[in-house]
Parts: sequence; C-alpha cells; structure tokens
Amino acid sequence: MNQLLAKQTRSATWARRAMFSLAFLSGSSLADKAMAEVKLPNIFGDSMVLQQKQENKIWGKDNPGQVVTISVGDKKVSATTDAAGNWEAKLPAMEIGGPLTITVAGSSTKTLSDVLVGEVWVCSGQSNMQWSVAQSNDPDLERLAANFPKIRMINFPQTGSQEPIWSHDDRKWMVCNPENNPKFSAVGYFFARQIHQTTGVPIGMINNAWGGSACEAWVNLDVLKADGHFNKMVENWSANADKFKTLSDKKERSKEEEDQFKNLGNQMRGNQRPANIYNGVLKSHLGYGIKGAIWYQGESNAGRAYQYRDLFPLMIQNWRKEWGQGDFPFYWVQLADFKAEPKEPGESDWAELREAQTMTMDRLPHTGQAVIIDIGEGKDIHPKNKVDVGRRLARWALANEYGIPVDHQSPRYASMQADGDGIVLSFNHLPSGWRPFDVNEPIGFTIAGEDKKFYAATAKIVDGGKIRVSSPSVTKPVSVRYAWADNPVCNMFSAAGLPLTPFRTDDWPGVTAGRE
Repeated sequence: MNQLLAKQTRSATWARRAMFSLAFLSGSSLADKAMAEVKLPNIFGDSMVLQQKQENKIWGKDNPGQVVTISVGDKKVSATTDAAGNWEAKLPAMEIGGPLTITVAGSSTKTLSDVLVGEVWVCSGQSNMQWSVAQSNDPDLERLAANFPKIRMINFPQTGSQEPIWSHDDRKWMVCNPENNPKFSAVGYFFARQIHQTTGVPIGMINNAWGGSACEAWVNLDVLKADGHFNKMVENWSANADKFKTLSDKKERSKEEEDQFKNLGNQMRGNQRPANIYNGVLKSHLGYGIKGAIWYQGESNAGRAYQYRDLFPLMIQNWRKEWGQGDFPFYWVQLADFKAEPKEPGESDWAELREAQTMTMDRLPHTGQAVIIDIGEGKDIHPKNKVDVGRRLARWALANEYGIPVDHQSPRYASMQADGDGIVLSFNHLPSGWRPFDVNEPIGFTIAGEDKKFYAATAKIVDGGKIRVSSPSVTKPVSVRYAWADNPVCNMFSAAGLPLTPFRTDDWPGVTAGRE
C-alpha cells in the first residue's frame, strides 16, 4: 500500500514538473514572439511630416541580426540590426507631397499612414513655448478657424532623466483641426500657420517645451563638463545626487531627512538638472529630419544672465552637432516685458538676459531673435498674445529659408558719438525709418556719466534715423541705455512694426556677473 502511494506521489510530482516545463516553454515561446517585433520610437507614426529635399534618418529596434526594409512608394532602403537589436537607415529625399504610406518590415510589419512631406520645425523652450492655443488670446475663434490638415504637431511629455529615453509611446502626431488645435503650442502653431499660409507647404511641428526648464537641462552633460565654464554648476548637482543616494540607502530617515529626500528626489527628476531634458525628452527624437528650430526660454536663467552668454550658444552648438544637419536655422524669442514698471532707472537681471540672447546672434551663424519687449504683461509671466510672437519668428524663416522679402530683424544699436552734452546713436536694420508708438517722441532712453548713475533722458530723432539722447542731469555723458528694465516703458519701432532691440552702450558689470 505504501509502495503504491509512493508511486502515485512520484507520478503526480512528475506530472506537475511536466506541466511546469510545458508552461515555461510556452511562456518562453510567447516571450520570443513578443521580442520578434519591429519597433519604432513614437516620433515615427501616422500623420507625421518628413523634411523635404533631404535624406531623413529613421531608426528602431528588432531582433539582433534582423534585416529591416523600409518602403515608400517604389523606393526601398534596408538595414540590419546590430547585436543590441538597433537599426538605422536613411529614407530617400522626397519632394513636397503626400499623403504617403511607409511600410517598415522586419520580424513584423508596421505601416505608417497619412505621411506628408514638407517642412519640419522643432518648437522648444519653457512655458511660454509650451503655452497652448487654448490658453492664449481668442481660443474660441482660433478653434473655429483651425482647419489646416497640412499642419501637424506632436507634443512630447515632460520627463526628466539622466539616462536617454528612447521613445514616448503615448504621444502621437496630431492633425490641425478644431478638436486638436487647442492642444497645440500657441507660438508653434502661429509660426506654422504663417509659414503654411505664405508658402502652401505642409508643416510639422515637434513640440518638446517644458515649463520652468533651465537651459542647462537641455544640454548633454558631457558637453557641459568639457566646456569648462560650468564646473561649479555640475559639481553642485553631483553633490546633490550623492546626498540623494545616501538618503535613499538609509533604512530609516528622520522627518527632516525625509523632507530633504523628497525635495532632492524632485530635483533629480526635474527640469532644472543639467542634461535631464536632453536625455528625458530630446534624445527620443534628436536626429529626426528637420528644417530648423524655434525657441522661447530664458526666464529660469535670468538670475544667471552672464552665464547664459556662454550657456545658450553652447546648447545650440550641441544640438546642431548631434542632429547632424549642419548649422540649421535657430530662431528664438527675446524675453518679454514683465513685473512692475520701474520708477527710476536701475539694474535688471531680465535686461541682462535679453542682452545675452542678443549677443548669441553675433556668436553663431544662422540665428535670429524675435524682439517682443512690447507685448508682455507686467502681471503675467505668460502673456496671452502669442500670435505676434509666432509671426515675428516666422518673419525670420520666411526671409532666410523661403526667400520671401519681408522685414524680419528688429533695429539694433550700432554705434555712438559724443555730441556736447548729449550722445548721438546710430542703428542697423532700419530700412524705412522709425515709427514711435503712441507719441512722436522716443521714450525709454536713459543716460549716465562716468559716475554710472543713470537718469531718464530726452531723445530726438535726427538726420538719417539717428537718435540724440541727453539729460540736464548729465553734463558729460558716456553711456546710454534703452529699455533696460524688467518691464521698461519704451516706444521705438521700425516702420515695419518691429521693436527696437533693448541695448546698452556700456559694458559695466551687471547684477548677475559672476553668478553660477
């Protein structure tokens, strides 16, 4: 009896083992099948726009050693995955058109439909670029008129990481219609609409803006380290990361330590940490075929404006090098007016940040700046007039990329000459003269002598578009400033309606000098 019971027990045990093995093998087979799939990052999807007249990189994942074939009409390109399962190919250059269907065939097949060929622009930066059409002026009217099926946009999520994120699978391309339009970046949309209505070309906008983001978060960490200007910044963040790890390894934390742990955790995942957005957002589509980029950021770096003189150009150079498309056009928005209007002339970190932005045009080729010192709101860091912002950026693109003769660059200070108790200023980019806003007299100028104390000045337009500035309080002037405040009162525009770029003629150390 015992022998029989033992035999039955052994039989049951073997049966369970056999069932387990079968289940394991079946599970392994299912896992293998799950692995046997061609994958694309989410930037490649239905309704996307490809950049015209250039080869466009396409990439993905599949089983190691797998041949992947990409077909567009009668054209085909192939690639073989490497040992890690990665593959990359170049789509052939195509003319404006569509809709097309793209087939990607490897261990499985993916089909991308409703693909257009036109112009692709990145719209990036912080909250004023992220700001949606729904949050801007007249969203109800904009929605009613938003029937532009050849304008598309993809919005990327806000993910901070020190490790590159390959794909954001829940984000897809959207066609511009009344349902989707409120979710579009407003500046990106109004830029795209102007280009599309002027040229008739399909426009794709890659919106990866993140409100509150610092410029350093958009830069490759290795690039920041190698530059040498940002050692203290990198060291401070490294020290915070070490503190966070120490606290995370503790089995028990005091309330003070727990609060510090949570705060540091937010910082580690946030939009201020160097390279966090570069890895968490940008890397997933860096290399996708584009025409250029538009940018609206700087508020978060205003307290370190002198540092921005090097940081901002470095970011642009980093993007251009890693994108692999040469010195593609990069146009940005200068900071708007914000906060209280000054009662007396003084220093301003926002003015210094605007100056750093302007300097970048002189340091890098194929760059441009949309000045919006006239359309901010003192009470709101997010002015709702995004139409004019988009249009001023579009002027740069229309003039430089599409060969359309429109005024696009705001007037800029060129030189000064002493003239008794005054200073005469000369300007560039003033083809048709001045049109001061509201009143005929120029407003917004201040003047100082060698004591560096500025006074409100009287200004007059003189021959050839020059402006003479003086004040009875300054008998021997040496410097003039214009619109040098967080929220300056100023009124100078070109005849084309472009505001005079804020400037100063001196290089005296500002309030943000030396800040890291």
